[in-house]
Amino acid sequence: MLLTITNAPRDYAWGSTSLIAGLEGREPSDVPEAEVWFGDHPGDPSDVAGGGTLEAVTGGTLPYLLKLLAAAAPLSIQVHPTREQAREGFAREAGMDAGDPTRNYRDDNHKPELIVALSDRFEALAGLRPLEDTRRLLSVLPDAPGVVALRARLSCADDAQALRDAIAWVLSGDAQSEIDDIIAAVVQADSDDFAEPLAAVRSIAARNPGDAGVVVALLMNFVVLRPGEAIFLRAGLLHAYVAGLGVEIMAASDNVLRGGLTPKHIDVDELLAIVDTTPGTVPVQTGAHAVTDYAAPVEDFALRRVRLDGAAAFDVTGPTMVLATSGRVAVECASGATAPIAVGSAVFITADERSITLHGHGEAFIAQPGRV
Repeated sequence: MLLTITNAPRDYAWGSTSLIAGLEGREPSDVPEAEVWFGDHPGDPSDVAGGGTLEAVTGGTLPYLLKLLAAAAPLSIQVHPTREQAREGFAREAGMDAGDPTRNYRDDNHKPELIVALSDRFEALAGLRPLEDTRRLLSVLPDAPGVVALRARLSCADDAQALRDAIAWVLSGDAQSEIDDIIAAVVQADSDDFAEPLAAVRSIAARNPGDAGVVVALLMNFVVLRPGEAIFLRAGLLHAYVAGLGVEIMAASDNVLRGGLTPKHIDVDELLAIVDTTPGTVPVQTGAHAVTDYAAPVEDFALRRVRLDGAAAFDVTGPTMVLATSGRVAVECASGATAPIAVGSAVFITADERSITLHGHGEAFIAQPGRV
């Protein structure tokens, strides 16, 4: 079975008025457009051409959610649990109201993610920077009391413990004067070696004055993705998208623990219980080939990028989506069913089709359950 699916953009405040509109070839929106969801998530299941929603077709069984994501301002710094942590946390909060803003666990699933850049530049914070590099960055800041205090907390020989202690201190609510010192020092700092991350943190600080998350951001890797490049965000990894347009795929879950840059609830103790503070860089995956299979070592999803120039055939290994992101793309199923895919829209293909052929000239993404 082949179904054309669409959805209305979600108007989160950090969204862009122009990025999704530009992709689809229409005028900018009057309101932010942050995400378009392709899936059967009960919070916003995709609409099926001809009527109904995808949830009614699948029964809510899809293991992944595919999105267009457009950020004009930084999202909250966040981290997601492992499946074991999610099951334990969800059971622990079973008596809480589903709409309680202090609730951390909305379901019992993990939420690994992968983001692929569509825009010429997609900016993100991903993981905690190697601590020796962060110490060098802090050395270029003026010697304000808050900066001195942060350097001291990061002097511990155990890098992961030093970062855990620093994040706990920053988010404790007891260090506002030091946070203000550090932000002011970042504004004043000048360094050729750290020009790009310092500029990014200054921009984040301007949008989030006095927010403790600005200091957390200062400890994180600043990553710039070019079109087709991707990062995989595993459980426990701090991250925040900063700016740009991308295709995102994730496990079907709403479990988010926040670590700053948000007015929403921050449970510091629970954040520290699940975050992995081991420092290190996050590998950037390239999309240099006509067909790119991105590395995502999870069973929930797999994502493939296809730069199409004619026809290309692919196996169907489970419930599948094809999202068109440029050019003119059509899909043909083994059963003979065919459909064009408008840019910014998708089709859903049931597993019984066994194979599909893409036709046209452009770019498309194929989402399926993963294989581990």
